[in-house]
This record gives sequence, structure tokens and C-alpha cells, in this order.
Amino acid sequence: MSTIPPYPLEYKPDLADAARRYEAFYAGEITDRPLVQVTAPLRKGVNPWHERSYHDLVLGDMNATLDQVVEQAANTYYGGEAIPSCYLSFAPDAIAVFCGAELRWNEASGDTNWSVPFVERWEDALPLRLNEDHPLWQRQIEFLRLAADRLEGKMLLRALDWHTNMDLLAAVRGRDRLCMDLVEQPEMVDEAMRSARAVFPKMWGAVVEAGKMRERGFCNILYSMEGADMLQCDFGAMISPAMFERWALPALEEEASIVKNVYYHWDGPTQLVHEDLLCRSAGIYTIQYQMGAGRGDPIDYLELYKRLQSKGKAVHFWGSPDEIKRAHRELRPEKVLYSTGVGSVGDGESLLDWFSRNT
Repeated sequence: MSTIPPYPLEYKPDLADAARRYEAFYAGEITDRPLVQVTAPLRKGVNPWHERSYHDLVLGDMNATLDQVVEQAANTYYGGEAIPSCYLSFAPDAIAVFCGAELRWNEASGDTNWSVPFVERWEDALPLRLNEDHPLWQRQIEFLRLAADRLEGKMLLRALDWHTNMDLLAAVRGRDRLCMDLVEQPEMVDEAMRSARAVFPKMWGAVVEAGKMRERGFCNILYSMEGADMLQCDFGAMISPAMFERWALPALEEEASIVKNVYYHWDGPTQLVHEDLLCRSAGIYTIQYQMGAGRGDPIDYLELYKRLQSKGKAVHFWGSPDEIKRAHRELRPEKVLYSTGVGSVGDGESLLDWFSRNT
């Protein structure tokens, strides 16, 4: 059965064509070219990749924010498999905040916010629960419902920044203390992880329902009618493969069984030790490696991307038009998503044509 929605979007009239290529991608097949996301401004001064600030999302007027979202999308060219989408997550650690942590701001940190750990003893804090009466959770759901109505027929919604599983534990306990817990009281971490894993499906279901995503499709980086959302475990950078296999991987597999077509955000060079475990995961379909500041660009990691593809994973590669053309000569076209930006619609169409002629 086709998962393509029966309608175009105002800012993506060729959505059905893009959806067919995504379907081929998830089936491990190739059409006339790989997935290519290319954007360009239709009006001077428009940044197609600009996201709303956390301050605006948490404290600003919701309708005014959505006005800005619409204006940006209306002035952006979404070529190939680029799809206009709206991201309304309130904080990197929003999940921890919804479970009881304090949301902290600091003028010296610009727009960044974070959660304040509150767990002194796991025995006193478990089970972790979604606080459905939390004013920020209520605002999050209200924002998603409003956006679903305001943006219907124009663009798609994205889900939240899912710092769940071990990232949730690290946010409520503190990273240093959680590291000690892994050694000193691993059975208590087992219990805490069982609690954290119960939070995700409840939040996921509420977000999907509020945003009407089952009816209209999901779009984070990738598009699908089934899920295609981004999962991650940044805390993996601080633990051994044995610890990752015991605590993180089962939680990620469980989340992947709910989300489908998972895009995994693999953040930082110290996470490279988990390569084999991630590639063994049946639930993770696409891997995006974030190399870290000062450690080069995707073009410098072609051997890693080729290795991930050889182990069955698709990869996300972003860069300049010249860099993605160079990568195309080495990467398997049925297992890659390319993303880039250009200066004009003509440049975007020429790039897509190049990929069709050279695949």
C-alpha cells in the first residue's frame, strides 16, 4: 500500500514525486537518482535553514511565530526531496523538563537553554513520569495543535528533540553522577532506564496526535507517513560499548519499533566506538554523523560513510554542491541522502539534473 499522502503542499507542490523517491529509499532501491535535498532563497535575505529561537518558542506569541514560519517557507525553494517543515521543540532537554527538571536560561549563553538535574537518590525519584499538568508541556501540545491547523496544506510538522533513553537520565541526574552510577549501582540504572523507556511512547503518542502527523506525514530530516524521526543518545559519548549495549541500544531499538524509518543523530568522535553496535541495530535506518567543531566536514569522512553503507546503513551527507557531487562518485546512491543549499532555483534544478544524468 502506498504511503504517499493524497495532496500536494502549497510550498511543495511536487510532494508526491518526492514521496515516491523516499519510498524507494526505504525499500533500499534507486529511482533515477539518489535523494537530494536542495534549497534556495526566493527572496533576498531569506535563510532556508533558519530555525526559530528557543526564546520565541517558549516565551513568544505562538501565532506570531507561525507567521514567521509561513513567511520563510513561502520564500524558499524546496527542490528535490527538500520538504518545508516546522520545528517547535522548546529545548535540547525539553523531555527532562516535562518530567520535572527546571528549565534554565542564562544571558551569557545566548539562545541556549538546559535542564537542571534534580535526582539526588534514584530511590526517591523513580518512576520518572511525564507531568501532563506542566505548563510547558501544555504549551507544547497547544503549539502543535495550533500549528497543525495553521500550516495544513502548506507544510509538515516535525516532532520534538528526543533526548530520551540515557540522555533523559543524564539530564535529570547529571552526567558525572550518572557515570558513577553505571559503575557503583548498575542495577539501579537498570530500573531508571525501565522508567525512562516508559516515558517515550506516551510523549510520542501525544505529540503525533496533537500535530496530526499520522494523517499528514512526518518530516524531520527525512519524510515518511510512518515516522522517519530523529533519535539519538548523546550520552553515548561518555560510555563504553559494553555500557551502550546494556543500556542505550535496547532503549533505542524500542523507540525505533515505535517510530519506524529512524534517522540516528550520531554526535561526536568519541561515539565512533559504537559503530558496530549501531550497524547491528535493525531499527536504525539512516545514520547522520556529526563530527564536532574543528574536526572537518562530511567530505573528510567518506571512508566512514562508505563503511556504514557496507554494513547496511544509509547515510546523510551534506555539503556544498561540489562536495556532494564528489561524494556521489563514491557512495552508493540507494543508501544516501544529500543536502545542500544553492543561490537560485535555476542552480537547484541544474544540480538535480546533474544527479539524474550521473546516476
